[in-house]
Amino acid sequence: MHQVAVIAVPPATTFDLSIPGMVLGETVVNGDPGYLVRICTARPGPIAGGGGLEVTVGLGLEVVAEADTVIVTGTDAREDVDIRVLSALRRAAAAGRRIASICTGAFVLAEAGLLDGRGATTYWAKSEEFAQRFPSVDLRPGVLYVEDGNILTSAGLSAGIDLCLHLVRTDYGAAVANAVARLVVAAPVRPGGQAQFIERPLPPEAGTSLAATRAWALDRLHEPLTRASLAVHARTSIRSLTRNFHAETGLSPLQWLLHQRVIRAQELLEATDLPMDQVARLSGLATTDSLRRHLLRKVGLTPSAYRASFTQRPQVVRGD
Repeated sequence: MHQVAVIAVPPATTFDLSIPGMVLGETVVNGDPGYLVRICTARPGPIAGGGGLEVTVGLGLEVVAEADTVIVTGTDAREDVDIRVLSALRRAAAAGRRIASICTGAFVLAEAGLLDGRGATTYWAKSEEFAQRFPSVDLRPGVLYVEDGNILTSAGLSAGIDLCLHLVRTDYGAAVANAVARLVVAAPVRPGGQAQFIERPLPPEAGTSLAATRAWALDRLHEPLTRASLAVHARTSIRSLTRNFHAETGLSPLQWLLHQRVIRAQELLEATDLPMDQVARLSGLATTDSLRRHLLRKVGLTPSAYRASFTQRPQVVRGD
C-alpha cells in the first residue's frame, strides 16, 4: 500500500487538509485500499484551523520518514515555518520521496528550498507575494497544478482535488482515477495546464451551457468531431462555441477533445487487450502513431509501456 503523510502546518486550511483523505483515501485497487493516508504535524495535539476552528492531529512528523508521498496542505503560516517541518521535507526529498503541496503549502516547500529552479504554482491570489519572496522559483500562477520531477504543487482549494486525482492516475491509471472522481463527485482528471479559474464557472440562467454538447461529444470521441460539428449540436456559431467553451472549461474545444481522447485511450489500454490500432480508432486518435505521440507527451510512456504498467496493480518502490 502506498503510504501518504499529510503535513498540517497551523493555522491549517481545513478544507485542504481534508482533500488527500477524501480522494486518496477512497482509492480502491483490486478490492484493496490504494493508499494509507495519515495526517501529522510538528507538535501533535490541537492545532489552529481556518475560521476559528481547531483540529486535533495525533501523529508527529515521524510518519514522514515512512511515507512514499508527502503532501503539505494550505496554511496561513507563510513565514517562519517550524524548522522541524522544513527538515522533515528536506530529508524526504533527499530520499527521493514524492513531495506535493496544495494551495499555500507551496510557500512551505519553497521555504524548505525544494522549489528553487523548479516550476511551481500556488493559489492565484497569493502569487504576487510568492513571486516576491521566492524569485528563484519558476512560478506559473495561472494553472491548476505543476509537476516538476518528484515535486508537485497545486493551486488553491478544489485544485487540490485535481492534484490528488492526478496522483491516483499516475500510480494506478486513468480508469481508477476516474472511478474515484465519480465517487467523490468531482470532475474527471483535468490537465494541470488548465486555468485556475474560468470566466463562467456556473451555467448562465439563459440555459446556454455547453454541458450537453460535451456529454454528446464524450459518446462520440471515436468520430471525427470538429468545432463545426460541436457548434451544430450546440446550435451556435463556431466563434460563440469557442468563446463559451473556454469560458466554461478553461480549454478550447479541440484541446478539451484531445484531453478526453487521451483519457479514453488510457482506459482502453488498461481494461482491454485490443490491438493498438483499434485503441487509437476507438479513442478518436485515429492512428497508432498519433496514439503513441500523444500518450508520450501526456504521461511519458508508450502505449505498450502504459499497458504493461497499468493492466495490473503496480508495485510501489520505496527508496532506502
